Amino acid sequence: MTDYRKIIFEHIKGVLPELDVSDIQQSENFCDYCVPCFKYAKILRKAPAMIANEFAAKLTVPGVQVSALNGYLNFTIERAERVKSVFERNEFLPLAGKTVCIDYSSVNIAKPFHIGHLMTTVIGGALYKIYKSLGANVVGINHLGDFGTQFGGLISAYRRWGDEARLNERGLDELLELYVKFHNEEEKNPDLAAEARGWSKKIEEGDSYAVGLFDKFKSITLEQAKKVYNRLNIEFDSYLGESFYVDKVSKVEDKLKAKGLLKLSDGAEIVDVGDDMPPAIIRRSDGASLYVARDLAAAYYRKDTYDFDKCLYVVASHQALHFKQLFKVLELMGEPWANDMVHVSYGMVSVEGMSLSTRKGNVLFLSDVLDAAVAKAASIINERNEKLDNKKEVSESVGVGAVVFDALYDGRLKDKNFSLDSALNFDGETGPYVQYTHARCRSVLSKAGNADIDGIDYDMLTGDSAYEVIKLLSDFDSVTLDAAIKYEPSFVSRRLVKICQAFNRFYNAEKIMCGGAEQSARLALTRAVADTLKKGLSLVLLDAPERM
Repeated sequence: MTDYRKIIFEHIKGVLPELDVSDIQQSENFCDYCVPCFKYAKILRKAPAMIANEFAAKLTVPGVQVSALNGYLNFTIERAERVKSVFERNEFLPLAGKTVCIDYSSVNIAKPFHIGHLMTTVIGGALYKIYKSLGANVVGINHLGDFGTQFGGLISAYRRWGDEARLNERGLDELLELYVKFHNEEEKNPDLAAEARGWSKKIEEGDSYAVGLFDKFKSITLEQAKKVYNRLNIEFDSYLGESFYVDKVSKVEDKLKAKGLLKLSDGAEIVDVGDDMPPAIIRRSDGASLYVARDLAAAYYRKDTYDFDKCLYVVASHQALHFKQLFKVLELMGEPWANDMVHVSYGMVSVEGMSLSTRKGNVLFLSDVLDAAVAKAASIINERNEKLDNKKEVSESVGVGAVVFDALYDGRLKDKNFSLDSALNFDGETGPYVQYTHARCRSVLSKAGNADIDGIDYDMLTGDSAYEVIKLLSDFDSVTLDAAIKYEPSFVSRRLVKICQAFNRFYNAEKIMCGGAEQSARLALTRAVADTLKKGLSLVLLDAPERM
Protein backbone atom coordinates (compact mmCIF):
# COMPACT_ATOMS: atom_id res chain seq x y z
CA MET A 1 0.00 0.00 0.00
CA THR A 2 1.13 3.55 -0.64
CA ASP A 3 2.65 5.33 2.36
CA TYR A 4 1.20 8.79 1.80
CA ARG A 5 2.75 10.18 4.95
CA LYS A 6 6.18 9.34 3.57
CA ILE A 7 5.30 10.81 0.17
CA ILE A 8 4.12 14.05 1.80
CA PHE A 9 7.26 14.17 3.93
CA GLU A 10 9.52 13.77 0.90
CA HIS A 11 7.83 16.73 -0.80
CA ILE A 12 7.85 19.04 2.23
CA LYS A 13 11.31 18.40 3.68
CA GLY A 14 12.96 20.34 0.85
CA VAL A 15 11.16 23.55 1.84
CA LEU A 16 10.87 22.84 5.56
CA PRO A 17 14.02 21.01 6.77
CA GLU A 18 12.89 21.19 10.41
CA LEU A 19 9.97 18.84 9.65
CA ASP A 20 9.99 15.37 11.15
CA VAL A 21 7.82 12.64 9.62
CA SER A 22 6.03 12.31 12.98
CA ASP A 23 4.81 15.91 12.53
CA ILE A 24 2.54 14.70 9.74
CA GLN A 25 -0.62 13.72 11.59
CA GLN A 26 -3.68 11.82 10.47
CA SER A 27 -6.87 13.85 10.49
CA GLU A 28 -10.51 12.82 10.42
CA ASN A 29 -12.06 16.26 9.96
CA PHE A 30 -11.00 18.62 7.19
CA CYS A 31 -8.42 16.46 5.42
CA ASP A 32 -6.55 13.15 5.48
CA TYR A 33 -3.23 14.39 6.88
CA CYS A 34 -2.11 17.68 8.36
CA VAL A 35 0.98 19.47 9.64
CA PRO A 36 0.41 21.92 12.54
CA CYS A 37 2.65 24.89 11.79
CA PHE A 38 2.73 26.35 15.31
CA LYS A 39 6.12 24.81 16.23
CA TYR A 40 7.71 26.58 13.24
CA ALA A 41 6.50 30.08 14.15
CA LYS A 42 9.56 30.88 16.27
CA ILE A 43 11.97 29.26 13.79
CA LEU A 44 10.61 31.10 10.75
CA ARG A 45 9.50 34.23 12.68
CA LYS A 46 6.07 34.14 11.12
CA ALA A 47 2.54 33.48 12.30
CA PRO A 48 1.44 29.81 11.94
CA ALA A 49 -1.40 30.78 9.57
CA MET A 50 1.02 32.67 7.31
CA ILE A 51 3.42 29.71 7.24
CA ALA A 52 0.61 27.30 6.32
CA ASN A 53 -0.75 29.61 3.61
CA GLU A 54 2.67 30.16 2.04
CA PHE A 55 3.51 26.45 1.90
CA ALA A 56 0.05 25.55 0.57
CA ALA A 57 0.58 28.01 -2.30
CA LYS A 58 3.92 26.58 -3.41
CA LEU A 59 3.71 22.86 -2.58
CA THR A 60 2.70 20.31 -5.21
CA VAL A 61 2.20 16.67 -4.23
CA PRO A 62 0.98 14.32 -7.00
CA GLY A 63 -2.46 12.90 -6.26
CA VAL A 64 -2.84 15.13 -3.20
CA GLN A 65 -4.72 18.40 -2.72
CA VAL A 66 -2.81 20.86 -0.51
CA SER A 67 -4.61 23.60 1.44
CA ALA A 68 -4.28 25.67 4.62
CA LEU A 69 -6.67 26.37 7.48
CA ASN A 70 -6.08 28.12 10.80
CA GLY A 71 -2.35 27.42 10.93
CA TYR A 72 -2.60 23.85 9.65
CA LEU A 73 -1.16 22.66 6.36
CA ASN A 74 -3.72 20.16 5.11
CA PHE A 75 -3.36 17.27 2.66
CA THR A 76 -6.33 15.53 1.07
CA ILE A 77 -5.68 12.44 -1.04
CA GLU A 78 -7.64 12.29 -4.29
CA ARG A 79 -10.18 9.55 -3.70
CA ALA A 80 -9.60 7.47 -6.82
CA GLU A 81 -5.85 7.66 -6.18
CA ARG A 82 -6.28 6.35 -2.65
CA VAL A 83 -8.58 3.55 -3.75
CA LYS A 84 -5.93 2.54 -6.29
CA SER A 85 -3.29 2.40 -3.54
CA VAL A 86 -5.29 -0.26 -1.66
CA PHE A 87 -5.43 -2.63 -4.61
CA GLU A 88 -2.01 -2.01 -6.11
CA ARG A 89 0.06 -3.14 -3.13
CA ASN A 90 3.79 -2.76 -2.89
CA GLU A 91 5.84 -4.87 -0.49
CA PHE A 92 6.33 -2.82 2.68
CA LEU A 93 9.53 -3.87 4.48
CA PRO A 94 10.97 -0.68 5.99
CA LEU A 95 12.95 -2.57 8.65
CA ALA A 96 14.64 -5.04 6.30
CA GLY A 97 18.25 -5.56 7.38
CA LYS A 98 17.56 -4.55 11.01
CA THR A 99 17.92 -7.01 13.89
CA VAL A 100 15.68 -6.69 16.92
CA CYS A 101 16.06 -8.77 20.10
CA ILE A 102 12.93 -8.98 22.25
CA ASP A 103 13.14 -10.30 25.82
CA TYR A 104 9.62 -11.25 26.95
CA SER A 105 7.56 -13.65 29.07
CA SER A 106 10.61 -14.91 31.00
CA VAL A 107 8.81 -17.45 33.14
CA ASN A 108 10.25 -18.61 36.44
CA ILE A 109 11.20 -22.24 36.80
CA ALA A 110 8.93 -24.25 39.11
CA LYS A 111 6.33 -21.47 39.21
CA PRO A 112 3.02 -21.57 37.35
CA PHE A 113 2.26 -19.56 34.24
CA HIS A 114 -0.27 -17.24 35.86
CA ILE A 115 -2.36 -14.27 34.77
CA GLY A 116 0.44 -11.91 35.82
CA HIS A 117 2.56 -13.24 32.93
CA LEU A 118 -0.10 -12.35 30.37
CA MET A 119 1.00 -8.81 29.50
CA THR A 120 4.72 -9.44 28.98
CA THR A 121 3.94 -12.55 26.95
CA VAL A 122 1.39 -11.09 24.55
CA ILE A 123 3.00 -7.64 24.19
CA GLY A 124 6.35 -9.26 23.40
CA GLY A 125 4.75 -11.88 21.17
CA ALA A 126 2.84 -9.25 19.19
CA LEU A 127 5.93 -7.06 18.78
CA TYR A 128 7.79 -10.15 17.53
CA LYS A 129 5.24 -10.62 14.74
CA ILE A 130 4.92 -6.89 14.00
CA TYR A 131 8.67 -6.45 13.54
CA LYS A 132 8.88 -9.58 11.40
CA SER A 133 6.07 -8.34 9.16
CA LEU A 134 8.09 -5.16 8.55
CA GLY A 135 11.11 -7.12 7.38
CA ALA A 136 13.24 -7.15 10.53
CA ASN A 137 15.27 -10.12 11.69
CA VAL A 138 13.71 -10.77 15.10
CA VAL A 139 15.13 -12.81 17.98
CA GLY A 140 12.54 -13.80 20.58
CA ILE A 141 14.19 -14.46 23.95
CA ASN A 142 12.61 -16.19 26.93
CA HIS A 143 15.05 -15.15 29.67
CA LEU A 144 14.13 -17.90 32.11
CA GLY A 145 14.18 -17.21 35.83
CA ASP A 146 16.33 -20.23 36.65
CA PHE A 147 18.80 -18.92 39.20
CA GLY A 148 18.54 -18.06 42.88
CA THR A 149 18.06 -19.28 46.41
CA GLN A 150 14.42 -20.18 45.79
CA PHE A 151 15.49 -23.24 43.80
CA GLY A 152 17.52 -24.46 46.74
CA GLY A 153 14.40 -24.00 48.83
CA LEU A 154 12.41 -26.08 46.37
CA ILE A 155 14.92 -28.92 46.56
CA SER A 156 14.75 -28.74 50.36
CA ALA A 157 10.94 -28.84 50.18
CA TYR A 158 10.99 -31.79 47.78
CA ARG A 159 13.36 -33.76 50.04
CA ARG A 160 11.18 -33.08 53.08
CA TRP A 161 7.67 -33.48 51.68
CA GLY A 162 7.93 -34.48 48.02
CA ASP A 163 7.26 -37.76 46.28
CA GLU A 164 8.55 -38.75 42.82
CA ALA A 165 5.38 -40.53 41.74
CA ARG A 166 3.24 -37.59 42.84
CA LEU A 167 5.59 -35.14 41.06
CA ASN A 168 5.40 -37.16 37.83
CA GLU A 169 1.63 -37.26 38.05
CA ARG A 170 0.86 -33.70 39.13
CA GLY A 171 3.81 -31.81 37.65
CA LEU A 172 3.69 -28.06 38.19
CA ASP A 173 0.76 -28.28 40.62
CA GLU A 174 2.96 -30.35 42.92
CA LEU A 175 5.90 -27.93 42.60
CA LEU A 176 3.64 -25.00 43.44
CA GLU A 177 2.34 -26.70 46.58
CA LEU A 178 5.89 -27.50 47.67
CA TYR A 179 7.00 -23.93 46.95
CA VAL A 180 4.17 -22.40 48.98
CA LYS A 181 4.59 -24.88 51.84
CA PHE A 182 8.31 -24.19 52.10
CA HIS A 183 7.81 -20.43 52.41
CA ASN A 184 5.05 -20.90 54.98
CA GLU A 185 7.32 -23.17 57.04
CA GLU A 186 10.29 -20.85 56.56
CA GLU A 187 8.40 -18.11 58.42
CA LYS A 188 8.21 -20.46 61.43
CA ASN A 189 11.69 -21.99 61.07
CA PRO A 190 14.42 -19.52 59.98
CA ASP A 191 16.93 -22.40 59.68
CA LEU A 192 15.24 -23.41 56.43
CA ALA A 193 16.65 -20.30 54.74
CA ALA A 194 20.22 -21.51 55.37
CA GLU A 195 19.27 -24.95 54.09
CA ALA A 196 17.88 -23.37 50.89
CA ARG A 197 21.11 -21.40 50.38
CA GLY A 198 23.09 -24.61 50.80
CA TRP A 199 21.18 -26.44 48.08
CA SER A 200 21.33 -23.37 45.84
CA LYS A 201 25.11 -23.37 46.18
CA LYS A 202 25.23 -27.05 45.26
CA ILE A 203 23.32 -26.26 42.05
CA GLU A 204 25.91 -23.59 41.21
CA GLU A 205 28.77 -25.99 41.99
CA GLY A 206 27.32 -28.63 39.66
CA ASP A 207 26.39 -31.21 42.29
CA SER A 208 24.87 -34.06 40.25
CA TYR A 209 21.94 -34.70 42.61
CA ALA A 210 21.00 -31.02 42.98
CA VAL A 211 21.41 -30.30 39.25
CA GLY A 212 19.45 -33.43 38.33
CA LEU A 213 16.49 -32.37 40.47
CA PHE A 214 16.65 -28.82 39.20
CA ASP A 215 16.73 -29.98 35.57
CA LYS A 216 13.65 -32.09 36.25
CA PHE A 217 11.83 -29.09 37.74
CA LYS A 218 12.89 -27.03 34.71
CA SER A 219 11.63 -29.64 32.24
CA ILE A 220 8.25 -29.83 33.99
CA THR A 221 7.92 -26.03 33.95
CA LEU A 222 8.79 -25.61 30.28
CA GLU A 223 6.52 -28.45 29.21
CA GLN A 224 3.60 -26.71 30.88
CA ALA A 225 4.60 -23.25 29.63
CA LYS A 226 4.94 -24.38 26.02
CA LYS A 227 1.37 -25.67 26.06
CA VAL A 228 0.24 -22.15 26.95
CA TYR A 229 2.56 -20.58 24.36
CA ASN A 230 1.08 -22.81 21.66
CA ARG A 231 -2.42 -21.66 22.57
CA LEU A 232 -1.33 -18.03 22.44
CA ASN A 233 0.50 -18.33 19.08
CA ILE A 234 3.72 -17.30 20.85
CA GLU A 235 7.16 -18.29 19.62
CA PHE A 236 10.75 -17.95 20.86
CA ASP A 237 14.19 -18.41 19.36
CA SER A 238 16.10 -18.69 22.66
CA TYR A 239 15.40 -20.06 26.12
CA LEU A 240 18.70 -19.03 27.71
CA GLY A 241 18.00 -18.08 31.31
CA GLU A 242 19.81 -16.31 34.14
CA SER A 243 21.93 -19.33 35.02
CA PHE A 244 23.57 -19.22 31.57
CA TYR A 245 25.14 -15.85 32.36
CA VAL A 246 26.44 -16.50 35.89
CA ASP A 247 29.91 -17.54 34.73
CA LYS A 248 30.04 -14.58 32.33
CA VAL A 249 29.75 -11.92 35.05
CA SER A 250 33.52 -11.99 35.67
CA LYS A 251 34.14 -10.68 32.15
CA VAL A 252 31.77 -7.79 32.87
CA GLU A 253 33.70 -7.08 36.09
CA ASP A 254 36.96 -6.99 34.11
CA LYS A 255 35.45 -4.43 31.73
CA LEU A 256 34.19 -2.33 34.63
CA LYS A 257 37.60 -2.43 36.33
CA ALA A 258 39.35 -1.45 33.12
CA LYS A 259 37.06 1.59 32.88
CA GLY A 260 37.62 2.48 36.55
CA LEU A 261 33.92 2.10 37.30
CA LEU A 262 33.94 -0.78 39.82
CA LYS A 263 34.10 0.31 43.45
CA LEU A 264 33.93 -1.42 46.83
CA SER A 265 31.28 -0.38 49.34
CA ASP A 266 31.01 -2.34 52.62
CA GLY A 267 32.51 -5.34 50.83
CA ALA A 268 30.11 -5.16 47.88
CA GLU A 269 31.07 -4.31 44.29
CA ILE A 270 29.10 -1.35 43.00
CA VAL A 271 28.94 1.12 40.13
CA ASP A 272 27.90 4.72 40.83
CA VAL A 273 25.26 5.61 38.24
CA GLY A 274 24.54 9.19 39.26
CA ASP A 275 22.93 11.14 42.05
CA ASP A 276 19.40 10.44 40.85
CA MET A 277 19.72 6.66 41.32
CA PRO A 278 21.14 4.31 43.95
CA PRO A 279 24.35 2.52 42.92
CA ALA A 280 24.12 -0.62 40.78
CA ILE A 281 25.28 -3.56 42.93
CA ILE A 282 27.32 -6.02 40.88
CA ARG A 283 28.23 -8.44 43.71
CA ARG A 284 27.12 -8.59 47.30
CA SER A 285 29.69 -8.82 50.06
CA ASP A 286 29.17 -12.61 50.16
CA GLY A 287 30.32 -12.87 46.52
CA ALA A 288 26.92 -13.50 44.94
CA SER A 289 26.19 -11.66 41.69
CA LEU A 290 22.98 -9.63 41.40
CA TYR A 291 20.40 -9.21 38.65
CA VAL A 292 22.06 -6.18 37.08
CA ALA A 293 25.38 -8.04 36.75
CA ARG A 294 23.76 -10.99 35.01
CA ASP A 295 21.71 -8.65 32.78
CA LEU A 296 24.92 -6.84 31.81
CA ALA A 297 26.44 -10.19 30.86
CA ALA A 298 23.29 -11.02 28.87
CA ALA A 299 23.40 -7.66 27.07
CA TYR A 300 27.00 -8.25 25.96
CA TYR A 301 26.18 -11.80 24.88
CA ARG A 302 23.22 -10.62 22.79
CA LYS A 303 25.22 -7.84 21.16
CA ASP A 304 28.10 -10.20 20.36
CA THR A 305 25.79 -12.98 19.14
CA TYR A 306 23.11 -11.06 17.24
CA ASP A 307 24.61 -7.58 16.69
CA PHE A 308 21.16 -6.13 17.34
CA ASP A 309 19.94 -2.71 16.24
CA LYS A 310 17.44 -2.72 19.10
CA CYS A 311 17.18 -4.85 22.23
CA LEU A 312 13.75 -4.64 23.88
CA TYR A 313 12.90 -5.74 27.41
CA VAL A 314 9.16 -6.27 27.83
CA VAL A 315 9.00 -6.05 31.61
CA ALA A 316 6.51 -4.49 34.05
CA SER A 317 6.83 -0.81 34.88
CA HIS A 318 7.81 -1.47 38.50
CA GLN A 319 11.22 -2.65 37.19
CA ALA A 320 11.96 0.78 35.69
CA LEU A 321 14.80 1.55 38.13
CA HIS A 322 16.58 -1.71 37.31
CA PHE A 323 16.64 -0.92 33.61
CA LYS A 324 17.68 2.68 34.15
CA GLN A 325 20.66 1.37 36.10
CA LEU A 326 21.43 -1.29 33.50
CA PHE A 327 21.38 1.13 30.58
CA LYS A 328 23.32 3.78 32.52
CA VAL A 329 26.12 1.34 33.35
CA LEU A 330 26.44 0.45 29.67
CA GLU A 331 26.52 4.15 28.81
CA LEU A 332 29.25 4.78 31.41
CA MET A 333 31.20 1.89 29.90
CA GLY A 334 31.18 3.81 26.64
CA GLU A 335 29.15 1.28 24.68
CA PRO A 336 27.65 3.11 21.67
CA TRP A 337 24.78 0.60 21.58
CA ALA A 338 23.59 1.53 25.08
CA ASN A 339 20.99 3.80 23.45
CA ASP A 340 19.64 0.82 21.51
CA MET A 341 18.40 -0.82 24.73
CA VAL A 342 14.74 -0.15 25.47
CA HIS A 343 12.57 -0.99 28.47
CA VAL A 344 9.09 -1.65 27.05
CA SER A 345 7.13 -1.28 30.25
CA TYR A 346 3.49 -2.06 30.94
CA GLY A 347 0.93 -1.76 33.71
CA MET A 348 -0.21 -4.46 36.08
CA VAL A 349 -3.00 -6.96 35.46
CA SER A 350 -5.63 -8.13 37.90
CA VAL A 351 -8.82 -10.13 37.81
CA GLU A 352 -11.73 -8.36 39.46
CA GLY A 353 -9.22 -6.29 41.45
CA MET A 354 -7.45 -9.29 42.99
CA SER A 355 -3.67 -8.95 43.11
CA LEU A 356 -1.66 -12.14 42.71
CA SER A 357 1.17 -13.64 44.75
CA THR A 358 2.73 -17.02 43.97
CA ARG A 359 4.55 -17.03 47.30
CA LYS A 360 1.26 -16.98 49.21
CA GLY A 361 -0.45 -19.43 46.86
CA ASN A 362 -3.03 -16.85 45.77
CA VAL A 363 -2.53 -17.51 42.08
CA LEU A 364 -4.73 -17.74 39.02
CA PHE A 365 -3.25 -19.97 36.32
CA LEU A 366 -3.40 -18.41 32.86
CA SER A 367 -4.45 -21.77 31.41
CA ASP A 368 -7.52 -21.69 33.70
CA VAL A 369 -8.41 -18.22 32.42
CA LEU A 370 -8.05 -19.41 28.82
CA ASP A 371 -10.17 -22.50 29.53
CA ALA A 372 -12.92 -20.35 31.04
CA ALA A 373 -12.83 -18.01 28.04
CA VAL A 374 -13.04 -20.93 25.60
CA ALA A 375 -15.98 -22.45 27.49
CA LYS A 376 -17.84 -19.14 27.43
CA ALA A 377 -17.02 -18.66 23.74
CA ALA A 378 -18.36 -22.15 22.98
CA SER A 379 -21.65 -21.32 24.71
CA ILE A 380 -22.04 -18.05 22.77
CA ILE A 381 -21.09 -19.64 19.43
CA ASN A 382 -23.54 -22.48 19.99
CA GLU A 383 -26.34 -19.96 20.47
CA ARG A 384 -25.34 -17.91 17.42
CA ASN A 385 -24.60 -20.75 15.00
CA GLU A 386 -25.72 -24.14 16.26
CA LYS A 387 -24.88 -25.85 12.94
CA LEU A 388 -21.26 -24.68 12.78
CA ASP A 389 -19.08 -27.69 11.90
CA ASN A 390 -15.81 -26.96 13.71
CA LYS A 391 -17.19 -25.49 16.93
CA LYS A 392 -14.35 -26.79 19.09
CA GLU A 393 -11.60 -25.20 16.99
CA VAL A 394 -13.50 -21.94 16.56
CA SER A 395 -14.29 -21.76 20.29
CA GLU A 396 -10.60 -22.15 21.08
CA SER A 397 -9.63 -19.42 18.60
CA VAL A 398 -12.32 -17.04 19.81
CA GLY A 399 -11.93 -17.68 23.54
CA VAL A 400 -8.15 -17.46 23.65
CA GLY A 401 -8.20 -14.59 21.14
CA ALA A 402 -10.62 -12.65 23.34
CA VAL A 403 -8.20 -12.76 26.27
CA VAL A 404 -5.23 -11.70 24.13
CA PHE A 405 -7.04 -8.94 22.25
CA ASP A 406 -8.38 -7.52 25.49
CA ALA A 407 -4.83 -7.35 26.86
CA LEU A 408 -3.55 -5.65 23.69
CA TYR A 409 -6.40 -3.20 23.09
CA ASP A 410 -5.53 -0.50 25.60
CA GLY A 411 -2.17 1.25 25.74
CA ARG A 412 0.37 -1.02 27.40
CA LEU A 413 1.07 1.39 30.30
CA LYS A 414 -2.52 1.23 31.51
CA ASP A 415 -3.27 -1.12 34.41
CA LYS A 416 -5.60 -3.91 33.34
CA ASN A 417 -8.55 -5.39 35.24
CA PHE A 418 -9.59 -8.40 33.18
CA SER A 419 -13.29 -9.16 32.67
CA LEU A 420 -14.38 -12.28 30.79
CA ASP A 421 -17.79 -10.84 29.92
CA SER A 422 -16.28 -7.68 28.45
CA ALA A 423 -13.59 -9.52 26.47
CA LEU A 424 -16.14 -11.88 24.88
CA ASN A 425 -18.66 -9.25 23.83
CA PHE A 426 -19.23 -9.97 20.12
CA ASP A 427 -20.62 -6.47 19.60
CA GLY A 428 -17.94 -4.50 21.43
CA GLU A 429 -14.40 -3.38 20.62
CA THR A 430 -13.13 -6.91 21.07
CA GLY A 431 -11.31 -9.79 19.44
CA PRO A 432 -14.54 -11.74 18.74
CA TYR A 433 -15.98 -8.66 17.00
CA VAL A 434 -12.97 -8.46 14.65
CA GLN A 435 -12.97 -12.22 14.06
CA TYR A 436 -16.71 -12.22 13.33
CA THR A 437 -16.33 -9.35 10.85
CA HIS A 438 -13.59 -11.30 9.09
CA ALA A 439 -15.86 -14.36 8.93
CA ARG A 440 -18.68 -12.17 7.56
CA CYS A 441 -16.38 -10.96 4.76
CA ARG A 442 -15.37 -14.52 3.89
CA SER A 443 -19.02 -15.58 3.87
CA VAL A 444 -19.89 -12.82 1.39
CA LEU A 445 -16.99 -13.83 -0.85
CA SER A 446 -17.96 -17.49 -0.62
CA LYS A 447 -21.51 -16.72 -1.71
CA ALA A 448 -20.19 -14.69 -4.61
CA GLY A 449 -18.49 -17.80 -5.94
CA ASN A 450 -16.46 -17.17 -9.08
CA ALA A 451 -17.55 -13.55 -9.52
CA ASP A 452 -14.90 -11.39 -11.22
CA ILE A 453 -13.37 -9.00 -8.69
CA ASP A 454 -10.15 -8.10 -10.50
CA GLY A 455 -9.55 -5.11 -12.75
CA ILE A 456 -12.16 -3.03 -10.94
CA ASP A 457 -13.23 0.54 -11.66
CA TYR A 458 -11.76 2.55 -8.76
CA ASP A 459 -14.37 5.28 -9.12
CA MET A 460 -16.97 2.76 -7.90
CA LEU A 461 -15.43 2.96 -4.40
CA THR A 462 -15.22 6.72 -3.95
CA GLY A 463 -18.62 7.04 -2.23
CA ASP A 464 -18.55 8.07 1.42
CA SER A 465 -19.20 4.70 3.10
CA ALA A 466 -16.75 2.79 0.90
CA TYR A 467 -14.14 5.53 1.10
CA GLU A 468 -14.15 5.46 4.92
CA VAL A 469 -13.06 1.82 4.66
CA ILE A 470 -10.50 2.65 1.97
CA LYS A 471 -8.86 5.31 4.14
CA LEU A 472 -8.42 2.90 7.03
CA LEU A 473 -7.03 0.17 4.79
CA SER A 474 -4.68 2.44 2.85
CA ASP A 475 -2.47 3.34 5.79
CA PHE A 476 -2.64 0.05 7.70
CA ASP A 477 1.04 -0.56 6.93
CA SER A 478 1.88 2.87 8.28
CA VAL A 479 -0.03 2.13 11.49
CA THR A 480 1.87 -1.15 11.82
CA LEU A 481 5.16 0.73 11.50
CA ASP A 482 4.02 3.20 14.16
CA ALA A 483 3.24 0.24 16.43
CA ALA A 484 6.83 -0.95 16.01
CA ILE A 485 8.35 2.50 16.52
CA LYS A 486 6.29 3.17 19.66
CA TYR A 487 6.40 -0.48 20.89
CA GLU A 488 2.60 -0.33 21.06
CA PRO A 489 0.60 -3.30 19.63
CA SER A 490 -2.63 -1.54 20.61
CA PHE A 491 -2.18 0.66 17.51
CA VAL A 492 -2.86 -2.43 15.40
CA SER A 493 -5.72 -3.71 17.59
CA ARG A 494 -7.51 -0.38 17.54
CA ARG A 495 -7.07 0.02 13.80
CA LEU A 496 -8.62 -3.43 13.26
CA VAL A 497 -11.69 -2.39 15.24
CA LYS A 498 -12.00 0.83 13.24
CA ILE A 499 -11.80 -1.11 9.97
CA CYS A 500 -14.53 -3.47 11.19
CA GLN A 501 -16.77 -0.60 12.26
CA ALA A 502 -16.34 1.16 8.93
CA PHE A 503 -16.88 -2.03 6.92
CA ASN A 504 -20.03 -2.94 8.85
CA ARG A 505 -21.42 0.53 8.17
CA PHE A 506 -20.61 0.03 4.48
CA TYR A 507 -22.15 -3.48 4.57
CA ASN A 508 -25.39 -2.13 6.03
CA ALA A 509 -25.54 0.91 3.74
CA GLU A 510 -24.62 -0.66 0.39
CA LYS A 511 -25.90 -3.85 -1.23
CA ILE A 512 -22.79 -5.81 -2.18
CA MET A 513 -24.42 -8.37 -4.51
CA CYS A 514 -25.88 -5.70 -6.79
CA GLY A 515 -24.56 -6.91 -10.14
CA GLY A 516 -22.28 -5.35 -12.70
CA ALA A 517 -19.20 -3.22 -12.10
CA GLU A 518 -20.41 -2.00 -8.72
CA GLN A 519 -20.66 -5.57 -7.42
CA SER A 520 -17.13 -6.37 -8.58
CA ALA A 521 -15.76 -3.28 -6.85
CA ARG A 522 -17.64 -3.95 -3.61
CA LEU A 523 -16.52 -7.58 -3.56
CA ALA A 524 -12.95 -6.46 -4.16
CA LEU A 525 -13.23 -4.13 -1.19
CA THR A 526 -14.68 -6.95 0.91
CA ARG A 527 -11.72 -9.15 0.00
CA ALA A 528 -9.26 -6.37 0.86
CA VAL A 529 -10.92 -5.97 4.26
CA ALA A 530 -10.83 -9.73 4.92
CA ASP A 531 -7.17 -9.98 3.93
CA THR A 532 -6.20 -6.98 6.08
CA LEU A 533 -8.15 -8.28 9.07
CA LYS A 534 -6.50 -11.69 8.76
CA LYS A 535 -3.06 -10.14 8.58
CA GLY A 536 -3.78 -7.75 11.45
CA LEU A 537 -5.24 -10.48 13.66
CA SER A 538 -2.09 -12.55 13.16
CA LEU A 539 0.04 -9.55 14.20
CA VAL A 540 -1.78 -9.44 17.55
CA LEU A 541 -1.62 -13.25 17.93
CA LEU A 542 -5.21 -14.12 16.95
CA ASP A 543 -6.53 -16.69 14.50
CA ALA A 544 -8.96 -15.62 11.77
CA PRO A 545 -11.72 -18.27 11.50
CA GLU A 546 -13.38 -18.50 8.09
CA ARG A 547 -16.77 -19.23 9.66
CA MET A 548 -18.26 -18.39 13.05
